[in-house]
Amino acid sequence: MNGPLEWIAAIGTMIAAGLIAADLGRKATGYGFILFCAVSAVWIVSGLTDDALPIAAMNAILLLINAWGVWQYLISPKNRRKIEKMEQLEERAEHELERESD
Repeated sequence: MNGPLEWIAAIGTMIAAGLIAADLGRKATGYGFILFCAVSAVWIVSGLTDDALPIAAMNAILLLINAWGVWQYLISPKNRRKIEKMEQLEERAEHELERESD
């Protein structure tokens, strides 16, 4: 388990975690979950081909969890409306804070 497939998955996992931890907004978080889905699939393939079943099983569950994150952050119509409204409110709040600091 030290080939290019594992390195791609490891680097992708770190980037996805960084996207989510950076709190760059709900869309960026959603894209982080998409990347997590992709690397979970890579980890599953790697685990199955290298007979590392715990890695494959763990990432199968993580794939489901991350797919739910994609739904929550990017696809769900209810959440999309909520995200758009929250982004508008966030912009207004930032402008108000800028005016207060002047």
